[in-house]
Amino acid sequence: MAESVYKVIELVGTSTESWEKAATAAVVKASASLRDLRIAEVTNLDMQIKDGKIESYRAKVKVSFKYEGQ
Repeated sequence: MAESVYKVIELVGTSTESWEKAATAAVVKASASLRDLRIAEVTNLDMQIKDGKIESYRAKVKVSFKYEGQ
């Protein structure tokens, strides 16, 4: 079996509805421009608050993909 190398990037997805939708937004956006996504790990969840109300949910997500650099 040949060796493989993977690159990990960190993204922040947002949603006005939920943390799950925020994480999904990050993965969907990444998959539009990156090939061969392998793992997505949610590393942090937080919220933006305005006037005492939740304005948006944020999910910090680490995404790995196969590195094909030179």
